[in-house]
Amino acid sequence: MSKAIVRNTIFESVICLSVILVYCTILQGQTKQKSFLTYDTKAKEILEKMTLEEKIGQMVQPDYASMRDKNDIQKYFVGSVLMGGGSDPRAGNSLEAWTDLYDNAQRLAMGTRLGIPLIFGIDAVHGHSNIEGAVIFPHNIGLGCTGDSDLVEEIGKITAYEMKATGIQWTFAPCVTVVRDERWGRTYEGFSEEPKISSLLGAASVRGLQGDNLSNPLSVAACAKHYIADGGTTAVERQGRGGGMPAFNFGGEGLTNTRGVRVSLNAGNCEFDEATLRAIHLPPYKDAVDAGVATIMPSYSSWNGVKCSASKFLLTDLLKDELGFEGFLISDYSAIDQINRNFKEGIATSINAGMDMAMEPSRYAEFCTLLKELVDEGTVPMSRIDDAVTRILRVKIAMGLFDENRSQLADRNLHDKFGCDEHRQVARKAVRESLVLLQNNNKVLPIAKNAKRIHVAGVNGDNIGNQCGGWTVQWQGASGNVTTGGTTILQAIKNSVSSETQVTYSSDGSDVEGADVAIVFIGEERPYAEGSGDTGDLSLNAQQVEMVSKIKNSGVPVVAVIISGRPMIIGDILEKADAIVAAWYPGTEGQGVADVLLGDYKPTGKLSFTWPKSMDQLPINVGDADYEPLYKYGFGLSY
Repeated sequence: MSKAIVRNTIFESVICLSVILVYCTILQGQTKQKSFLTYDTKAKEILEKMTLEEKIGQMVQPDYASMRDKNDIQKYFVGSVLMGGGSDPRAGNSLEAWTDLYDNAQRLAMGTRLGIPLIFGIDAVHGHSNIEGAVIFPHNIGLGCTGDSDLVEEIGKITAYEMKATGIQWTFAPCVTVVRDERWGRTYEGFSEEPKISSLLGAASVRGLQGDNLSNPLSVAACAKHYIADGGTTAVERQGRGGGMPAFNFGGEGLTNTRGVRVSLNAGNCEFDEATLRAIHLPPYKDAVDAGVATIMPSYSSWNGVKCSASKFLLTDLLKDELGFEGFLISDYSAIDQINRNFKEGIATSINAGMDMAMEPSRYAEFCTLLKELVDEGTVPMSRIDDAVTRILRVKIAMGLFDENRSQLADRNLHDKFGCDEHRQVARKAVRESLVLLQNNNKVLPIAKNAKRIHVAGVNGDNIGNQCGGWTVQWQGASGNVTTGGTTILQAIKNSVSSETQVTYSSDGSDVEGADVAIVFIGEERPYAEGSGDTGDLSLNAQQVEMVSKIKNSGVPVVAVIISGRPMIIGDILEKADAIVAAWYPGTEGQGVADVLLGDYKPTGKLSFTWPKSMDQLPINVGDADYEPLYKYGFGLSY
């Protein structure tokens, strides 16, 4: 063995030991959740009283908005309901309407023979983002650039508070995916392309949402998703039921293969060995389990041709037995439909593999009938049913849903702080820390607050819907004024400058002549979610490039701010923009963007994703053999 190898080995050992000591020090300051197994005595007492129909009812989750008759909650002994993206209460999208909806559903559940309370699930993925007036935080890609676990934990606490103001106690978050291909439409839902950041911040989010004790009235159940390797897929052809995609239309431009057939990364196939699965994609789930996460959602995707929702190895052997996951598994939206064109056979495969609860938005009655038949036939053993229901009940007990001294209806006293300034200041802090300064020629940033005239250009500069991105009020999000509360970036700039400074605006970059500086907002100009965001071209559109060129040619210094859910291909503006800032999807608090641009906060964000030079480089990730990106993983300038 050479001296160099010995020195390296010793150095690596010292570094590893230092990391372990630091990690242990951090853990000493954290309170671990009580084991869910401690609630099994109570769970088994309830289980012994239940009929097969009542057990199966606990295992299904219909969409409340899709239920033909709300009394089906009692008819099928439903244990959980979903409010999917865009499924607003018929009375409107107000805080009061959401709270009334929750209470009405809970009353129905409490009216059943055993009175087992509902757990109400919702995609509160960057704040309680379905409800107008909620604080919307930056999407995870921005939070990944902060590297701030304390901040992410605080965001989880605030999200939990605003959820509990409506009564809702379960969010399908955090998304702990390790994103390995930015063409994927869910890239912005991931913290990073590397497992270490996804693990660190995913566990922090779980702690924030669930608190030290799930029974705390201000805690909610978290759900780590999408298990496993949803960010590491290769594209598959889009299909309907029983195939590669759910039976709903994503829209959008999407990806096509060499034969011109539309394909998707969202429900694609992971084509790599177990060692890669464990090294890159498993760590965030291990840390989420260690943090006490109550639920986990398997992915639409497959691993080497087997759907995650159908894999006993992934769901039971690896997750439950090896990692020691004590909570329950919830399938993704209609995911069981994809396993087999025969719905009954798909149910049998998934439940026997280890799925505990099925998200069946509209086929819930059929699910209950078919699962009972499968049990009666002996295809699904009663022991598997009892295990699934025990897991669901132990989580409900841990959440305090069987506490006789506590009302299961919403605490409307929490309405007073819903969307309050205190919560918005935390979101503003998150925005400031998430921005990454990529270029700053001639020190054009920060901009002087007493400049005579600042010109703001581009549709993203004055559009709170684009600023928030997908999963905001609606499933896909929407351009325009889609939320109440919050501040557009244009308004934030006006709020920050001196009284003598004139701030002008044009969506197309016109009327810029004579300005001291132009801030041009470019990037992705429509919100999207899931498969509708899959794309084979991340280039800026021609109009945006022309706008930057026109302003540069006018002699006005250009600051380009990129609003997007992933790195963009920006080679066409590199020589035309004096400064370039990646602002991701910052959410409702545009004031945080203005804080950085105008010098109230020096940029600290570091790229948690590699920034490619061209589409030809994708997928590109740190550690690749030929790693020559435009900006490396971890890059970020300051003033």
